[in-house]
Amino acid sequence: MSGLAAGLPRKLLNGALRAAVLLLILALTLALGFTLFAVSALPPLQPWHTELLRNEFSAAKHGQLDFAGYRQLEEQLFAELHSKTDGWMRDGIDPLCLRMEAAPAGEDGDCASQANESLRNSRFNRKGWLHRLVDGAPFNRSFRLEQPQPVAQALLVHGLTDSPYSMHAMARALHARGVDVTVLRLPGHGTLPSMMSTMKAADWTAAVRLAARDVASRAGPGQRFYVGGYSSGGTLVLQYALDALHDASLRRPDRVLMVSPAIELTPVAALAEIIDIFTVVPVPVLDKARWQAIAPEFDPYKFNSFPVNASRQINRATRALQRSLEAAQRSGQLAQLAPVVSWQSVVDSTVGSTGLVDQVYARLQDPAHRLVMFDLNRQPELGGVARPAAHQLIDRLERSTRGYTLDIVSNLRAQGPRIEVRRLAPDGGVQPRATPFDWPANLVSLGHVALPFPADDPVYGFLPGSGRDGIPSIGSWLLRGENGAITIALGSLTRLRSNPFWPLIAEDAAGLVAQDLAEPRR
Repeated sequence: MSGLAAGLPRKLLNGALRAAVLLLILALTLALGFTLFAVSALPPLQPWHTELLRNEFSAAKHGQLDFAGYRQLEEQLFAELHSKTDGWMRDGIDPLCLRMEAAPAGEDGDCASQANESLRNSRFNRKGWLHRLVDGAPFNRSFRLEQPQPVAQALLVHGLTDSPYSMHAMARALHARGVDVTVLRLPGHGTLPSMMSTMKAADWTAAVRLAARDVASRAGPGQRFYVGGYSSGGTLVLQYALDALHDASLRRPDRVLMVSPAIELTPVAALAEIIDIFTVVPVPVLDKARWQAIAPEFDPYKFNSFPVNASRQINRATRALQRSLEAAQRSGQLAQLAPVVSWQSVVDSTVGSTGLVDQVYARLQDPAHRLVMFDLNRQPELGGVARPAAHQLIDRLERSTRGYTLDIVSNLRAQGPRIEVRRLAPDGGVQPRATPFDWPANLVSLGHVALPFPADDPVYGFLPGSGRDGIPSIGSWLLRGENGAITIALGSLTRLRSNPFWPLIAEDAAGLVAQDLAEPRR
């Protein structure tokens, strides 16, 4: 018996070693496969993928800054950006391109000529048509909308690969109700996509905290302090609100407003921790393995290229948020969380919608928490093209018992284009509300990138005539052709980039402010 007992630890140890070796082999195989794909299939890297700026905020180096210091550093960062990009425009990027990766000449020209063509039509050409469309792109950096006598203070945070512009419409909606609104630019954003390859979730958290400290300090006696975010910005502001439950140095927000928040990523996102492992080898061609996508940078307010590190950092941020939600629920502190109001499309190919429902709202037991879910177009003639799974979440939510308030924006009852908002209270009560809005005939659903922008937005609006200075908005582009005929993926031109029902969100946000002004602050 003693010999058998002594042999068990050795067998367990051997089994653990074999499992560890198999996991290591699997990880290396996945990393090698991704590296081969990146090297062979992705387009050549350009300077905006490889060159870095020095004046970006880092929690390790700049943690002592206040928000005024953050914005001063940001000014230096953008001065550095403009010096670099103006130099590319003046001198061309021929030598840089050739140094990075020798590309054989083809029917489209060599690497250098392609790179310079990409530069001329990119967000980096400050004299180009894209900058005329966005009037110089002022909303790539932090900004503030002030009131002479503000009734409240709000901090808004944009999403991954985005810029503060994605919170511009929400900022205007709150500002119109008398709120001072500050919109933060997160580290790694608004400048060069290369800066996303070095950013860290800890830098985002530090930036949110210093901005929140500044915004909260501006709130006068009895004034509310709101935090809000889009996509990963929603992740960060909800994390801030949870941290404030147990950290007395953080001012607790009075409301948390989220648009398409990133709460739970697919398990595949965890692969971002390992798939670029071979980039440690100092071979320039392997630098491509740092990128999941390399695309033309034609969007003035959003990066189209996507580094592995971006997946890695948002995966870490969402996992930390899930742990914080679980801890707050176990401790009972979740009952003290400020009212959370979220606007979410039932179809969301970027972050999904079930994470918000199951990880956040399933834990909330107060009618003051509210989830606004935008259904897909339920007109019968679209039944043959809409995926059946897209209906299931709404159907499940309607049948379920919940502790929060649920608003469903849908045309299910009308059997036509006209939508209504049905408010489902936790006690089972249902309040329908008519709206003047119809589903546009050619739209099947909203989506992740559409929700925060009005339908006539000058940059992303889909309505005919949207744009500026005679240049059509990116959201209104509808090009047809064969794959390979243009540098932009054809699928990216059919994805809706703005929201035909945006006024519902704007009115909702304004109504929350009005409601708070009518009630004394607790």
